[in-house]
Amino acid sequence: MTKAEPVVLAVDVGGTTIAAGAVTQAGEVLLEERAPTHRDGPGRAIECLMSLLERVRDGAERQGHALTGIGAGVPGPVDTAAGRVAEHVPHVPELAGRALAAELRERFGLPAFVDNDVNALALAEWRFGAGRGARSLIVLALGTGLGAGIVLDGRLVRGASGFGGELGHTPVKFDGPPCWCGGRGCLALYASGRGIGEAAQARVAGHADAALLRAAGGDLLAITAPLVFRLAAGGDPVAMAVIEEACQALGAMIGTLVNGLNPDVVVITGGVAASLAPLETRILKAAGEYAFPRALATTRVTIVPGDKRTTMRGAAALVFYETARGEEER
Repeated sequence: MTKAEPVVLAVDVGGTTIAAGAVTQAGEVLLEERAPTHRDGPGRAIECLMSLLERVRDGAERQGHALTGIGAGVPGPVDTAAGRVAEHVPHVPELAGRALAAELRERFGLPAFVDNDVNALALAEWRFGAGRGARSLIVLALGTGLGAGIVLDGRLVRGASGFGGELGHTPVKFDGPPCWCGGRGCLALYASGRGIGEAAQARVAGHADAALLRAAGGDLLAITAPLVFRLAAGGDPVAMAVIEEACQALGAMIGTLVNGLNPDVVVITGGVAASLAPLETRILKAAGEYAFPRALATTRVTIVPGDKRTTMRGAAALVFYETARGEEER
């Protein structure tokens, strides 16, 4: 009997769903388990995470796979040297301050690595996906919020305290409205799912005859990004203005990245990406208003719809990346 290839355990912790899998060196997800993040009740995401990993581990061992490590992507800054999640994790607050890497090592007896989920996603695109073969790439992940991950010359950029790549909270409009982060005019206000929804809500508040409000059944809070994209495609001028602003803001950020870091690849992904794909020409036109033409011409900008399997691959890529770094340093 041929011995099964080694795999790593990988888990992506989202505000809504936790996905765990067994992933090969080539990025193939062999086994997968998913569950609502708070399946076991409020404040019990860690218990859900551990039980999913145990099920995947048991399945992998039954198939004869050797387990070589664990990777976890979480929705917040991480002190990767200590394997500790930062103190502020709004979507999964029970993670805050947890020495998650140590907990995983103790529970499973394997090397364990933890990082911000979009840093892990950047490693996935760099190792397995749209940035494969590139020396440098930047991932902009547009979901409810807006995260980013940066790989430069083969190194993941984490910053001095784990906040490297927080490009969603880079201002694109200095006199813009206050952001949830405490800043003002941040990219996330214009191009994230939450930002698009709230921008549309602000434009139609008090206008009962507005098409967006009618489409939402009169409930202002029911105006979400998918609804805004749908009405924009149908020609509603308010929705079109919100989406135009999102494209312009994204173009400005791409221009900043191209001029400042000159990456090989910029990947736009996440839950909002599928709606943005038909607008790629518009986004690139906006980028051209801000970027050096020659620099932009040598940067490949690609839109890749979000996929939980890709985020799991990111957690696996984190293990491979850290293992290789450890070997280099020995």
